[in-house]
Amino acid sequence: MSTESSSGFYSLKAELPNGQTYDFEQLRGKVVLIFGGQEPADDAGIQEFCTVNHGVTFPLMKKSEVNGDNTNEVYQWLKSKKAGFLGLTRIKWNFEKFLVDKEGNVVNRWASTTSPSSIASEIEKLLTEEPRL
Repeated sequence: MSTESSSGFYSLKAELPNGQTYDFEQLRGKVVLIFGGQEPADDAGIQEFCTVNHGVTFPLMKKSEVNGDNTNEVYQWLKSKKAGFLGLTRIKWNFEKFLVDKEGNVVNRWASTTSPSSIASEIEKLLTEEPRL
């Protein structure tokens, strides 16, 4: 286990749409799949769309930058741990995915064209593994 990557992920924080802070320490011991991209709606619109159309019950983070000078700390950290195609770190498009294991390590990154169902077996494998925390 890499102590640096483990403590790094769990020390991250993200702002929620209501202005409160979400502490990633709450994710310790859980498998996490993170999406990012160019959503045109505001925070309330995103929440409504995800709830109504996809039945989302998990917390959504406040809309923020994933590339450039104002990249939020979560995506700065994720991109530093797992480069994309050809070693590029830039988030290319909506629904680019990062998979984080129960120890806080980024184990994979997929392009937006990769469907969640095609990575289900990798997620399920991580869900059944016991954390080595």
